[in-house]
Amino acid sequence: MVTDTEFIRESISQGCVMLADDEFSIDRLVKYVGNGRVRWHVEFRGHRIEFTTGQLKKQPTFRRKVLEQAGVLPPQRAGASYRRWAIDLRKNAVELPWRDRPVDAGFAVDGLVSHGGDRWTVDYQGKAIKFTTTKLRRQTSFRKRMLLKAKVLPPRLDAAAYRKWMDWLIQNAAEAAPQPGDEVMTEKSWLDDLPNLAGWRNEPAPGGTK
Repeated sequence: MVTDTEFIRESISQGCVMLADDEFSIDRLVKYVGNGRVRWHVEFRGHRIEFTTGQLKKQPTFRRKVLEQAGVLPPQRAGASYRRWAIDLRKNAVELPWRDRPVDAGFAVDGLVSHGGDRWTVDYQGKAIKFTTTKLRRQTSFRKRMLLKAKVLPPRLDAAAYRKWMDWLIQNAAEAAPQPGDEVMTEKSWLDDLPNLAGWRNEPAPGGTK
């Protein structure tokens, strides 16, 4: 069985994205208590990653799970520095009863695609859900449309965390490939084509030469 450290080293050799200290900042940590267990959810860039207390305490395990589920590798910290960071993180966690565990615990979009102007699609498990920029930036609209179109309710983030996540998605959005017919029609070409578009025939005026 591959250890966490071996998995990380192999991922680094394959060119995984490694974040610097100033690039890695989780949105929040939620502590769920109930049924005799404690569970932790790290919310990071729209991902919600579940940990046990033991997994949070072990830096290699923490880095591996973030890499597997969020696609980026957190920075390596010295042992004592990581322990202090993990303790501070747990002290500032939001505590909720386990019965309030969100049904969307595994939510993560596959990507965001720009179609130019104000048009976007969110790729989620094989579905392409259309959005305007306004609806993307309003968390209530985003959650409502994802529930309607994809039958999943994204996690509710605090306002600052949602803005940060959406800014990151937009900055890293893919550009849609141009499709036939997507070219912009100029006013002159539209007027030139108007007779054909309307089904008119270019017939000579009465009395004209044949």
